[in-house]
Amino acid sequence: YMPKIYLVDNDSPNAFAIGRKPETSAVAVTRGLMYRLNRDELQGVIAHEIGHLKNLDTKFMTLAGVMLGSIIVLSDMAMRMFFYGGRGSKRSNSRGGDGGGQAQLVFLLVAIVLVILGPLLARILYFALSRSREYLADASAAVYTRYPEGLASALQRIAKTSKPIGEVNRTVAPMFIVNPLQASGGSDNLFSTHPPLADRVNVLRAMGGASFRDYNNAYKGAKGEGIIGERTLGEAGAQSIRSASN
Repeated sequence: YMPKIYLVDNDSPNAFAIGRKPETSAVAVTRGLMYRLNRDELQGVIAHEIGHLKNLDTKFMTLAGVMLGSIIVLSDMAMRMFFYGGRGSKRSNSRGGDGGGQAQLVFLLVAIVLVILGPLLARILYFALSRSREYLADASAAVYTRYPEGLASALQRIAKTSKPIGEVNRTVAPMFIVNPLQASGGSDNLFSTHPPLADRVNVLRAMGGASFRDYNNAYKGAKGEGIIGERTLGEAGAQSIRSASN
């Protein structure tokens, strides 16, 4: 299925992909992106979004978001049970003796720690997954276009603009190629949805070829470890970088 293409009437350069399955997938780019990028840069951005769709990132991150929301809701319910059920537990503890009361107190403290840390750890994991999927989409774009410099140059051009895209909900912010809620587009912060733009650009420009193996080697040189799965690397053939478009 060919994804539907939408043009967003906004001067801020950005793009995103949506759709949990190929039949309903779509890629949207802003008017500002169309005006600011050349052919190779625009191809790099579109290929990045196609990479998200091919890698099922939109479906994956939707499921991850649902799991994160479920953990937060369950945590909130547990906290309410602790607060409203505290008096009854104290009365039963006073009747049951010191041994049972101490055991229940320990259990209560452990439960409170889990209730507080559970949503926090789940949120950190969600953002870490989001950052890794951005790197994988960059790798896919380099393979599809055979020109990593196109996406690298596009990311730099997008980062230099100061035009805000307008009101964007935090829930949909990770969908954009550059986070519209962060001035630099990403950071090393645990709660950042996108990796630093400088890191993404450096990895793309360190590629000696245009294959998944080339991207993995460039990523490993920058981060000390690979990011592409062994199965994909085993199936990846050599691919040279093409020349720039006229």
